[in-house]
Amino acid sequence: MIPIAIAHGDGIGPEIMKATLLVLEEAGAPLELHEIEIGEKLYLKGIPTGIEAKSWETIRRTKAFLKAPITTPQGGGFKSLNVTIRTTLGLYANVRPCVAYGPFVATKHPGMDVVIVRENEEDLYSGIEYRQTPDVQKSLKIISRPGSEKIIRYAFEYARHYGRKKVTCFSKDNIMKISDGLFHRVFDEIAKEYPDIENEHWIVDIGAAKLADTPTVFDVIVMPNLYGDILSDVAAQISGSVGIAGSANIGDRGAMFEAIHGSAPRRAGQNLANPSGLLLASVLMLVYLEETEVAERIHNAWLSTIENGIHTYDIFKEGVSKEKVGTQEFAAAVVRHLGNQPRTLPAISYKSAKKFVTLAQKHVHAKVERKCVGVDLFVYSRDTAESFIKQATESPWKPLTLQMITNRGVRVWPEGQPETFCVDQWRLRFMHSDKTSAVSPEEIIKMFQEVERRGFEVLSTENLYNFDGAPGFSSAQG
Repeated sequence: MIPIAIAHGDGIGPEIMKATLLVLEEAGAPLELHEIEIGEKLYLKGIPTGIEAKSWETIRRTKAFLKAPITTPQGGGFKSLNVTIRTTLGLYANVRPCVAYGPFVATKHPGMDVVIVRENEEDLYSGIEYRQTPDVQKSLKIISRPGSEKIIRYAFEYARHYGRKKVTCFSKDNIMKISDGLFHRVFDEIAKEYPDIENEHWIVDIGAAKLADTPTVFDVIVMPNLYGDILSDVAAQISGSVGIAGSANIGDRGAMFEAIHGSAPRRAGQNLANPSGLLLASVLMLVYLEETEVAERIHNAWLSTIENGIHTYDIFKEGVSKEKVGTQEFAAAVVRHLGNQPRTLPAISYKSAKKFVTLAQKHVHAKVERKCVGVDLFVYSRDTAESFIKQATESPWKPLTLQMITNRGVRVWPEGQPETFCVDQWRLRFMHSDKTSAVSPEEIIKMFQEVERRGFEVLSTENLYNFDGAPGFSSAQG
């Protein structure tokens, strides 16, 4: 028996987990279940992480983690437990197959078969946020070279492993030239190592439009965390329904499997929810565990059930569906179809499938000359732009020179425009007059003290570095 951890989750979670476990048991999946409690109940008990310390050990000593959806409180107080689990366990690759099942599940895109490979550990999901002033909140977007290398190489390895022909990268590097620019640059570097696989890059906004309109032109799409989260839901919905999509979270030393949808508390306890997302996630888990025969048996039984028109309310359609069933009745129908093959939809074979791709990768730090050439000081002031600029520029600064004042990234001095709307957070950029001389820590401290002496409150600082002579910081609009 293979030990796995399971969590019944919140909202509809317990219902769809019950349905999924029934199918796994009846299909003969050789699983030893180790249940843990996570999510809303623990939040309400005053455990802010949503998971107890002993549960980490249970997850660690089992071979995989099958998790039903959990409720994450919105707007404050609690960090997403989904994010915590993924990052804590190093589950860097979120793999979300989005497949159309027309004509049995309504879709405008028959033939769609897209896999979203989403970076899972960084980007804005690092959750590093601050309220700096009464008006300004800040989130840090973190894109690293090692994180980008891991997920992009994983996408190409996945494509090669499963016979996919093309890998597409989505980013927004026309605006976020440094962070998304790095992701795109790493993609181009790694693509050269896979000449057998076609590669392309799209700006994420037009790429998203193309995905929604013509998803069949894509095969595997790799994206930073936030874009991947949003667009995998879009892809799943246009393929037929978010309710039938499962996902795998893969790391070098473990894996978690879950439906991509949420806990849907409004549907809880009504025997309405579609268990397909979690059931198909369990199929991905079985492939990961190399139980390919059972995975194939369940997947084809599910396809047969869908093909025979036995549908839950979310995908039921008059004239196509034959029977509207509840959560547990759908699971029972899949059990009845165990051993059957679909007649119209392509049957699934995992006989040649190997274990899910995992890559134990070591990042090699490149040798680069790094020199501090300035400092940005973010300060708080409720003055008008005219008053603030006058106060900040009425006398020379020493030992560094004030080069620029911005508000929300827009330059307001020198050569600012009167129409620019300003809030109560300002950025003062200081550099040596020649803009290339190194700035010492002592000089930065002196500038900090001088800003405070002039009556401004410093909120945060960012050192400005050149790397091999090239600026590692953004300029300003205007």
